[in-house]
Amino acid sequence: MYNVRKLTDDLTWIGGIDRKITKFENVYKLNSGMNYNSYFLDSGATVLFDTVGRESADVFFENLKYCLDGRRLDYVVIHHMEPDHSATLAEVMDLYADAKIVANAKTLQFISQFFPDKDYSERAIQVKDGDELELGDHRFRFVFAPMVHWPEVMMSYDETEGMLFSADAFGSYGAVNGSIFADGKDFEKDLLNEARRYYTNIVGKYGMQTIGAINKVSSLDIKMICPLHSYVWRKDFEKIIGCYKMWGSYTPEVKGVFILAGSIYGHTANAAEVLMTELDKRGIGAEILDASAADISDIIAMAFKYSHIVIATPTYNNGIYSPVEHAVNELAAHGLNSRSFSVIENGTWAPSAGKALSQMIEKMKNCRMTGQTVTVRSSGNSNTRLEIEALADAIIEDIGN
Repeated sequence: MYNVRKLTDDLTWIGGIDRKITKFENVYKLNSGMNYNSYFLDSGATVLFDTVGRESADVFFENLKYCLDGRRLDYVVIHHMEPDHSATLAEVMDLYADAKIVANAKTLQFISQFFPDKDYSERAIQVKDGDELELGDHRFRFVFAPMVHWPEVMMSYDETEGMLFSADAFGSYGAVNGSIFADGKDFEKDLLNEARRYYTNIVGKYGMQTIGAINKVSSLDIKMICPLHSYVWRKDFEKIIGCYKMWGSYTPEVKGVFILAGSIYGHTANAAEVLMTELDKRGIGAEILDASAADISDIIAMAFKYSHIVIATPTYNNGIYSPVEHAVNELAAHGLNSRSFSVIENGTWAPSAGKALSQMIEKMKNCRMTGQTVTVRSSGNSNTRLEIEALADAIIEDIGN
């Protein structure tokens, strides 16, 4: 049974929704499934913008058949070749033999890699960055956005109606509930957290490329943003674009503290909780996550959110507690930079985690240490509390500068 959503007189959403999926890219947790957005333009020509993955194939093909209503498909515009958007491409091209592919050179290369037994070269219209092309009654400009988040990614701007098909940019985790339009939701309450997790985890490393893509589209008269995931934007574009500018430039959203704590028997966790209390006494809020229990996607998102990060870890195998070490490695791999770090270490006989952590942090771009490392000897004592209070003071002073 088809399930489409009308966006404008000419444009229809025909994608798929998966509310069962629990991990994106089989890595990052999903709290409420995922949307896979495909769009159909019917105006002087029939144009399909991207396909979907295998999981959404059945309803997608029903939707496409319904929109075509017995007519031929003229064009398939491909913005991104990741299989959650392209796994059904070959089936579309084989089913609609008159359709032409509109894509860039890198995308055409990827098509040949994903579908080595297919040759669509004679049906391809290759476009370059900035090229314009008339598709039916609409004129499109193509804007390349490499590494947002694959190297072949491009956006297309409908100069006729002001619609920006933004590929993975400006999307979010989570399946759509209710209206497909973002303005039907409270951005801060309903969308921000999942948009942050989505960006920081799949694009975070490529901030410079993100800012470059935003600069390219900043002069366009955008009337609607149609991403490949989550809600469609038809107003308040500055909310999502502003967040991408902030995240892409590694600017903290909040002058505050994120505490990442790893603990074996609870003593290091206790020290982290004491620090959070002391920060609260001084008027600064903090969020704390347990490195062993929290999903890595939440840890990465919180590190992008806050200006100051405290790592609390036991010494483990003469180094860093493995869940904490893994998390810090992930922060580095995702390009986190321009943050202030502080360290709480624990060690019963030979505390060495703090030194190892400091060495990791030194390798992260524009990151620095604030305050003295707090060393907990097993369960801590009154002197430990004084050290934690001094660290809280140092963090507060640094936030105020």
